[in-house]
Amino acid sequence: MEKKLVYFLCTGNSCRSQIADGFLRALGSESYEVKSAGLEAHGLNPRAVRVMDEAGVDISEHSSDVIDPKILNQADYIITLCGHANDHCPVVHNDKAEKWHWSFEDPAKATGTEEEIMAEFREVRESIKNRIERFVKEGK
Repeated sequence: MEKKLVYFLCTGNSCRSQIADGFLRALGSESYEVKSAGLEAHGLNPRAVRVMDEAGVDISEHSSDVIDPKILNQADYIITLCGHANDHCPVVHNDKAEKWHWSFEDPAKATGTEEEIMAEFREVRESIKNRIERFVKEGK
């Protein structure tokens, strides 16, 4: 069976899209090729790396990338994870792609103590994991 290409998009490709990328690679790599990118490249957020490590998924070698029009136009699924990316995603000239929007809060904007910030990262991580598990189970 040919793998379906999933392209996760976010504003900076630093947290949410990286977490989704990591979970889909871990849970659905036999069925999906996974890429992620942002409208900008903000760098991989160290807290995202840490919470994913807690979940047993290593994203430490991921890179923060800007949207590649070639990948965008080859994707089977284009999934935005924040409103800004959904509103500003480049025009897609890809009739086969299913475009979805899964909105998650940006944990990078969390404030408070380090413990409170990490709690927000964990909450977002679990929400994304639950959505990825449903995606894999339903085959989309």
